[in-house]
Amino acid sequence: MSEHDRNAANRPLPPTRRTFVGGCALGLAAAPLRLPRWAPHRELRVAVVGVRGRGRDHIGGFLRLDGVRIAALVDVDAAPLAEQAKKLAEKGVEVDAYADVRRVLDRDDIDAISVATPNHWHALQAIWACQAGKDVYLEKPVSHNVFEGGQVVAAARKYGRIVQTGTQCRSSHGIAEGIAFAQSGKLGQITLARGLCYKPRQSIGKVEGPQQPPQSVDYDLWCGPAPKGPLRRKHLHYDWHWDFATGNGDVGNQGIHQMDIARWALGRSTLPTRTLSIGGRVGYDDDGDTPNTQIVYHEFGEGAPLLFEVRGLPRSKEAQQKDWGKSMDDYLGARIGVIVHCERGYLRIPDYSRAIAFDQDDQEVARFEGATDHFQNFVDAVRSRKVEDLHADIREGHLSSAMCHMGNVSHLLGEVADHDALQAAARANAHLADAFLRLDMHLRANEVDLSAGGVRLGRWLRMDPQTEHFVGDADAEQLRTRVYREGFEVPEQI
Repeated sequence: MSEHDRNAANRPLPPTRRTFVGGCALGLAAAPLRLPRWAPHRELRVAVVGVRGRGRDHIGGFLRLDGVRIAALVDVDAAPLAEQAKKLAEKGVEVDAYADVRRVLDRDDIDAISVATPNHWHALQAIWACQAGKDVYLEKPVSHNVFEGGQVVAAARKYGRIVQTGTQCRSSHGIAEGIAFAQSGKLGQITLARGLCYKPRQSIGKVEGPQQPPQSVDYDLWCGPAPKGPLRRKHLHYDWHWDFATGNGDVGNQGIHQMDIARWALGRSTLPTRTLSIGGRVGYDDDGDTPNTQIVYHEFGEGAPLLFEVRGLPRSKEAQQKDWGKSMDDYLGARIGVIVHCERGYLRIPDYSRAIAFDQDDQEVARFEGATDHFQNFVDAVRSRKVEDLHADIREGHLSSAMCHMGNVSHLLGEVADHDALQAAARANAHLADAFLRLDMHLRANEVDLSAGGVRLGRWLRMDPQTEHFVGDADAEQLRTRVYREGFEVPEQI
């Protein structure tokens, strides 16, 4: 493509195209289904959408696969877009570069898109892609709120698309075998699945007023479905995770992986019936508004519950002054992982490819290891056209993402409470009481006084797992979705 053509491709969309895209976004007119021209005898052509951070991993992941070609890159930031296009050219891979994902969706020679953009864009890009006849590799969480995930599932099913969730632990046969071992009863009945996200998160700083977005960024496109307000933090990129307008905190960032494994271990294929969050952003005052310390508790009616713990602060105040990142707490040998508690032992899943079983005396009784390529699994399913070939179908991604969102809805609807009120609420059951006791000790070690406020006691929420709507709580139901900007609406009708 010539420089003239590249410039033309990134000019504002003509009115006719805007009308088409607007119809898709509003759900008033579905895009005509264009079946990709891929066939077994030719390469699969992929566009990577979002080329910073995780997007670079997507580029590398597809580059190493046989029969796959990266044909285009998309990013609203011209700087990393040009950098990655140049690096690919140096490897002999010529790609077209775009600021707007809709330019890629309009091409019949693109078979699939691979999405690694900020969370608030995930669902809409996936839905647009399904409507345009593309398959999708969609990073976690697959949605920004509960409503969006269900709409992506509906679009994938209606248009017959293959949509893989980027929870790559699902491609670990080691973890799968470990979960099967725990579910078999060899350690007794499962009593609790505990997800852990003990990951260092330092302050993102505090600015005194609106900041100027980088000149290389199309800020209107960057905001997309989210409100287009002034930038009120030092860094536009990555720190969007800690702003509820665009991110989901660490429970929906790193924690979605472990939330997914814990739900997998419980064998749950629906949303929980009740949810509670206890947490806050403590230890520093910065421009983030998502919790860096949080307990999320999910009940499924009968059977074992799921408890999730987020800790962004290190072991102690002293550790904050020394080596923050290497001084995190652990629980039964895991920091970012899952513990499946059983009557006669437990299963530790400490990373993305291992599971280790222990008896009640902490003696190892079995070990399972190994994983396959998650990108390859997506490509294999695209070729077979069988949803059941996916290790992490969009439905699985939606359920686990929605559980993260449910915890955050409880948090947002809660109120700051003192130590006694938090402790009293945690006494609802032994699992919560134990988690709160350890959280209290952790915060005391970091010189955080719970009596001084800063930690919210979330609202107990009830969910109908069949309709995936909150029950008896209009405030929660309002936070099940969001108000979208015109032209970037996630459609109510797929």
